[in-house]
Amino acid sequence: MQPEFNPKSSIDKLVKDFELAILSPETFHHQEHVKVAWWYLQHYSLVESIAKFSQALRNFASSLGKENLYHETITLAYILLINERLYKSGKLLSWEEFADANQDLLDKENNVLNKYYNQSTLESDLAREVFLLPDKPLFQS
Repeated sequence: MQPEFNPKSSIDKLVKDFELAILSPETFHHQEHVKVAWWYLQHYSLVESIAKFSQALRNFASSLGKENLYHETITLAYILLINERLYKSGKLLSWEEFADANQDLLDKENNVLNKYYNQSTLESDLAREVFLLPDKPLFQS
């Protein structure tokens, strides 16, 4: 079922413009990526969200002539983390409430994925092409 877009909603407009690949790259930063992924997870199942968000992100990168910007591992890892946080919170948070409660997902400088992945893994061509499981131990004895 396709969600109805509310043209007065800034998040709905962001998602629609993202899907149409008409956003200016200067206005679509890390926080907007997370916000759009959050929106998809509010409207679709996890599997549908992964498919729709990933395809729209590839299209957006392609519209900029930068197909090489798409990164499979980073994209899927963030969607999975956002989904986990939504379920832990009860999935009823507004974007503002979700963002306030999950500042680590929005901090590009101190990327949350550094807790799960070695930098060399995230920088690899393989991680860009296919989803790689986290390779850092979460618990050290």
